[in-house]
Amino acid sequence: MRSRDFALLVLICLTWGFSNVVSKLVVGPWAVPPLFYAAVRFAIVVVVTLPWLLPAPRPLWRIGAVGLLMGGGSFGLLFIGLQTASPSAAAVVSQVGVPFTTLLSVLVLGEKIHWRRGLGIALTLCGVLIVVYDPAGLSLSMGLWFIVAAAFAGSAGAILMKQMDNVAPLRFQAWVGLMSFLPLSIASALTEHNQWPSAIAAGWPFVAAMLFAALVVSVFAHTCYYMLIDRYEANLLAPLTLMTPLSTIGFGVMITGDKLDARLIVGSALALLGVLIIVVRRNQVAPLLLVRERP
Repeated sequence: MRSRDFALLVLICLTWGFSNVVSKLVVGPWAVPPLFYAAVRFAIVVVVTLPWLLPAPRPLWRIGAVGLLMGGGSFGLLFIGLQTASPSAAAVVSQVGVPFTTLLSVLVLGEKIHWRRGLGIALTLCGVLIVVYDPAGLSLSMGLWFIVAAAFAGSAGAILMKQMDNVAPLRFQAWVGLMSFLPLSIASALTEHNQWPSAIAAGWPFVAAMLFAALVVSVFAHTCYYMLIDRYEANLLAPLTLMTPLSTIGFGVMITGDKLDARLIVGSALALLGVLIIVVRRNQVAPLLLVRERP
């Protein structure tokens, strides 16, 4: 990989990791409703990428389903989970998306699981279990259950997207925004309250967070990552993107005061080792999975 592209990938992963922590601040301390936060973010994405919306990818129902799963479904559930889960724990637990995608690729795409990838799945799950374990037993909070659901939604979207012809990155972002904004807005209106007063109370930091999430993360970082997918093999890119959960843990410790203890260190190491074993094997959907889960 060229040094310029490697530097770009490092910047992308740091952006994704920082975005996890920013999202925690928005839906946690600033008390902005998570579905409202996701809806406004995707509204900005739609406005910015509107010129790339047409021609619509075919079949239309599939891009609609992909956009809803990888956008509104994945991000909405993730932001709900971050209300109570720490960014560090969420970063580790969300790695279950890799085993989810691998298993779905067997069922839907006919891929094979050999013993090495099976070992990777086992290590990832063991790492996640260590992170959510306490002496009284498993401590998978409701927030972390939402993180697991978000990982599954993104994995299903990645599988559906793999069955489509190549979609230009900005066109994909346009359709993710379009298919996510309306359902999220309706869900927010039905289930949340004080959306605008909460946003106004958060003030300019909320505005900055929204612009960062929509323009820097969704439009810039995701688009650049898709460009790298076109340029390099998935087996090279996928392991390097494990910098994202590591940077999330680092930013979480520095900004939101996440507790870095032996359990988190050991669990993270096992989970990321398992993910590494899975993604370095030939995998049709690894690069799509690794972009879907970045808020």
